[in-house]
Amino acid sequence: MERRRPYLRMRVVLGAALGVGLLSLSFSSACAHGRAHAKAPSGSRKLDHLSPQLRAEYIRHAIVWQPTKIASMDLLKGPLGKGSFQPDEPVTCDYVTPPKRLTGDTPKFLCDLGGGDVVKVKYKSAEVYAEVAASRLLWAIGFGTERDYPVQVTCRNCPIEPWFWSSEPRVAVSKFPLASIQRKLEGEEIALPKLQGWAWPELEQVDERVGGAPRAQRDALTLLAVFLQHSDSKARNQGFMCLADGVVKDQEGNEDCKKPLMYIHDVGLTFGKATLLNNTRVDLNAWQSQPVWKDPRQCVANQKKSMTGTLVDPRISEAGRKFLADLLVQLSDAQIRDMFTAARIERLEQNIHTPQGERKATIDDWVQVFKKKRDEVVNQRCPP
Repeated sequence: MERRRPYLRMRVVLGAALGVGLLSLSFSSACAHGRAHAKAPSGSRKLDHLSPQLRAEYIRHAIVWQPTKIASMDLLKGPLGKGSFQPDEPVTCDYVTPPKRLTGDTPKFLCDLGGGDVVKVKYKSAEVYAEVAASRLLWAIGFGTERDYPVQVTCRNCPIEPWFWSSEPRVAVSKFPLASIQRKLEGEEIALPKLQGWAWPELEQVDERVGGAPRAQRDALTLLAVFLQHSDSKARNQGFMCLADGVVKDQEGNEDCKKPLMYIHDVGLTFGKATLLNNTRVDLNAWQSQPVWKDPRQCVANQKKSMTGTLVDPRISEAGRKFLADLLVQLSDAQIRDMFTAARIERLEQNIHTPQGERKATIDDWVQVFKKKRDEVVNQRCPP
C-alpha cells in the first residue's frame, strides 16, 4: 500500500481547521490596552479585513448585551428613528439590479426607496414573520439585532418574480402585501477577508477580565437562541461588528474598535425546531413540541445539530439561566402579544392541535406557548 505523503496530511489537517471557522485560534493581548500588533494587510487597516490575531482580540473584548427599559419597549412599533416604518406601512420603491445574486434561499430583492436608500426586501417566506418577531424580542430585552419592519411593498420595474431577476421580464408595478425590510445596526463589520460572523463556540473566547461580556450574559444569549430554536446557526448568521460610537480612525485611515458586539444577525429560521436540513421555521406545533431543556439536571439546553449549525445542546450556567429569566419576566402579556401582532403571525393560517381537535392558530396560542417556554427557563435551577 502506498504511503500518504506527509504534506498531503498537513493539507487535510489545515483544511479541516479552516473549515470550522478558525475556532481553535487563541491569541493573547499584545499590549496593556488589549490591542494586538499583528502585521496589517497592505493599505489602511479596515475592520472588515482584519488579521486573525486582531479579530481574536476583538472577540476577547466583545459585548453581547446592553440594558434596556423593558417595560417601556413598544414591541408593536419596534425601533423608531431614521429609516423606521410603521407596522404594515405601504412602501413604494424602484427595483435595483444586484451586482451579484443575493445569498441564501429566501426570496428577496433590492429596492430603492429614493435618494439612494437601497433596502433588502424579503417576501413569500416564513422569514418575513420570524425575523420581525425574533428581532423585536432581542431588541426589547437588550441583545443586539438588526431592525426588521413588517411592510407592504409596491415595487416599480420589478421582474415578475424578482428572486429570479436575471431571467424574468419586468413589469411596471408589482405588489408584495406581506414583506419585510431590514435596517442594519449602525457601525462597522468586523471580519476576516473570507470569514464573516462567528460560530457559537467562539463565545468561550470572550474575556470578562478585559471588558468582554460576562459568562451570565453569554449564556443568556445562548439560551435565548435555544428558546427561539435558532436552527441555521452557521457563522455568517451571527453578526460581529463595531458599534458606531466605538469606531476609531487614525490619521492614516486605520480603523480600531472600542466597542465590539457579537449578536445574532439572521433570525429568520426561528420559532420552529432545529432540524438537520433547517426546514422547520415559524411552526407553532413544532415550536411547542421542543422543550427548552434536553437534560434539566445538568442544564443542557435542547438544540439539535443542523447541517450548518454551530450551536448544539449547550450547557447553561445558573447565572446565565437567571439572567435570561430576569429579562423575560419583565415582558408583559401585552408586549408578547404586540410582538406576534407586529409579525402578522395570524396570516400564516396555521392549524394547531389541541385536546378538543384541530383549529386555526391564533395570536393567543403563540403567546401561551411563549409563556410556557418562559416558565421552563424561570422555574429551572442549574447546578453550580
